[in-house]
Amino acid sequence: MGNRGMEELIPLVNSLQDALSSAGESCSLQLPQIAVVGEQSAGKSSVLESFVGRDFLPRGTGIVTRRPLIIQLVNDRSEYGEFLHSRGERFTDFNEICREIVRETNRLTGSNKGLSAVPMHLKIHSPNVLNLTLVDLPGITKLPVGDQPKDIEYQIRDMIMQYVCNENCLILAVMPATSDLTNSDALQLAKNVDPQGLRTIGVLTKLDLMDAGTNAREILENKLLPLRRGYVGVVNRSQRDIDGRKDVRAALLAEQSFFQNHPAYRHMAERMGTPYLQRILNQQLTNHIRDKLPAFCSQLQSQLLALNKEAEEYRQYSPDGRTHRTKTLIQSVLHLAGDFGKLIEGFGDNIDTVSLSGGAKINQIFHEVFPFELTKVESDEKKLRQEISFAIRNIHGIRRGLFTPDMAFETIVRKQISKLKAPCVKFVDMVTQQLMNTVYQCVNKLRSFPALQEQTEKIVATKIQQQERKCKDQVLLFLDVQLAYINTKHEDFIGMSFLPSSNQNGRRVVAGVVGNQIIRKGWLTISNIGFMKGGARKYWFILTTQTLSWFKDDSEKEKSYMLPLDNLKLRDVQKGFLSSKFAFALFNTESRNIYKNYRSLALACESPEELDGWRESLLHAGVYPEHVTVDGQGNGAADSHSDPLLERQVQTIRSLVDSYMGIIYKSVKDLMPKTVTHLMINSVKEFISSELLAQLCALGDCSELMDESPEQQQHRKQVLRKHAALKEALAIVSNLSTSACSTARPPPVDSALSQTPSFSLPAKSMVRTKSAYYGHAPAVAKVTSALNQPASRE
Repeated sequence: MGNRGMEELIPLVNSLQDALSSAGESCSLQLPQIAVVGEQSAGKSSVLESFVGRDFLPRGTGIVTRRPLIIQLVNDRSEYGEFLHSRGERFTDFNEICREIVRETNRLTGSNKGLSAVPMHLKIHSPNVLNLTLVDLPGITKLPVGDQPKDIEYQIRDMIMQYVCNENCLILAVMPATSDLTNSDALQLAKNVDPQGLRTIGVLTKLDLMDAGTNAREILENKLLPLRRGYVGVVNRSQRDIDGRKDVRAALLAEQSFFQNHPAYRHMAERMGTPYLQRILNQQLTNHIRDKLPAFCSQLQSQLLALNKEAEEYRQYSPDGRTHRTKTLIQSVLHLAGDFGKLIEGFGDNIDTVSLSGGAKINQIFHEVFPFELTKVESDEKKLRQEISFAIRNIHGIRRGLFTPDMAFETIVRKQISKLKAPCVKFVDMVTQQLMNTVYQCVNKLRSFPALQEQTEKIVATKIQQQERKCKDQVLLFLDVQLAYINTKHEDFIGMSFLPSSNQNGRRVVAGVVGNQIIRKGWLTISNIGFMKGGARKYWFILTTQTLSWFKDDSEKEKSYMLPLDNLKLRDVQKGFLSSKFAFALFNTESRNIYKNYRSLALACESPEELDGWRESLLHAGVYPEHVTVDGQGNGAADSHSDPLLERQVQTIRSLVDSYMGIIYKSVKDLMPKTVTHLMINSVKEFISSELLAQLCALGDCSELMDESPEQQQHRKQVLRKHAALKEALAIVSNLSTSACSTARPPPVDSALSQTPSFSLPAKSMVRTKSAYYGHAPAVAKVTSALNQPASRE
């Protein structure tokens, strides 16, 4: 084998495996080992038993291996087996080892062919073995048996992938020579995770059962379906031999005779058979450990350093110490206050990159959600104008009012302000909920102490509820103050300077507006142009306070026409039988042509919402409706019930309400976030920092609050156990002193020779375990130096 130092590498890894297995699944380090992969009845168990020279594995039909079995073969003078789950108990009867494997498997999986990914550890000492570490995995199968789930094939593949995707794992692909190797699941699976074949060793079984006149010579010579590490042929005991209790040693002699006498294999007999396979696996695993050990040591050192601080805290922790409990309580409350402040203010060690939380979420409520809620309060234009009209008429009573009544303005404004109470209260509720979510997020870190977590949540939640009531009272008070006095002298209120008046031509204009102000833009179709003159056509319209213009497109470069709004009125147009558009018409009250030779201009849009929008915009521009039912050409008779004076008064009140409510909205948007921040956010933050600890202490015995949860106790023990395992493993590695024997990496294989078809695994099975590489610690440097000393070749 070379020097003794290299022979110690496999026992070294075995020691590491024993040390790290005590840490359980919490230790994610991947040790170098060999995974045995193959289909059911491919002969995996027979190969492993031939290594030991004993029958010790369960046999039967269907899936026999139902959980990973990690077998450590140790060259020793005595012969016995021992399991990691029953340390100290030696099994000298190998039939008893078989029964123990069955019992332990059934304990986790049941007796009806269930599966478990939890490995079982078996160490076999024997003078007949070479040092090896092998993982016997369940055979690949297609059909479920018994109570097995329908996706049993994928479960087995997923279990296998957890091992073979590990770059530190060699793959022993066991395949029967009696089947078509191009369709071998084991070989195809290995090709997927190891496409270059750097980690795969092929084993052909059942060579003695091949049809007469056929052989596997080209495969064993690595000419067909080549692997860099090549193939080894073996001959196992037949089922008749097993049933007849044929001795494994006698089977090995029969295997040797087979290869020496077979005309297709005699020239390579010294490179065939179970003893040669065991030697080559020992050598290749040793060299593989040598190659992977420096990186493994770096990962080991990195995990140990990352765990040092937490392990040191737990070692000093005294669960029953009253002083230590009080100290932990104080530190927990201080950390809670710090975490809450960081989440609210936006500073923190762990920044959430998935969603908004804490202060950022509250900020969104301030400046996005709340303004949106306010816009939903605004009444639709038609309903608001109707309310103004009724208010004006009810105030005038039986008289015809010549002037716009102030009382109508105040009535509508107060009604609009009252509508703000609901969204303002909802705003406080939303901030309260987000504040509670932030508190829960922080208090969740106290889950190690359930009593402390419960009492802290209760106290802080009570404080938030108290501040919520104060905040709502203040918000409602603010709105009541606004209702108490309507300040028409406010500097931002347009007052009477923004009232519609009439010019000399009877055209209503807006005083105080300089120039021709744009009110609305959009596409409209002129629908009453005759077919001979081009028919209906779509134009880009611009409505201002003085004109209605239209362009050929929305670039607004080529103006088609500009229509003054003086003496214009608005009519409704009935929707045509085959028309999908919604129309209205404009006409001149003095019966003049409005556009070329047309007395009216029929305009159509795509939806009723657009129609209402244009009507409202025309009202703002001073074009009022005349209630007329007309046909599609815009012709009809006027309705005598129209009241121009009332329309002007409604428009006056509407403009004043818009102006005053704009002031109110501005004040509400400004004061609501300030009020909530002062009365809720800052108060709760101050309470947690200065009063929470006192209220917790006032509950009674503080030490009772610091009782650990069962999960925390388990976590503390697990951390200490993992830290001890890592420390022990690093000590084992650090004590290694050896010189390396070197075996060259297998040569590359001509890809043209490889004819294995590609094999697609289920997406959920393709999970690769990536090795982590860190800077070498002193222990790692020592191992690396030892492994890189001059080598002696075999």
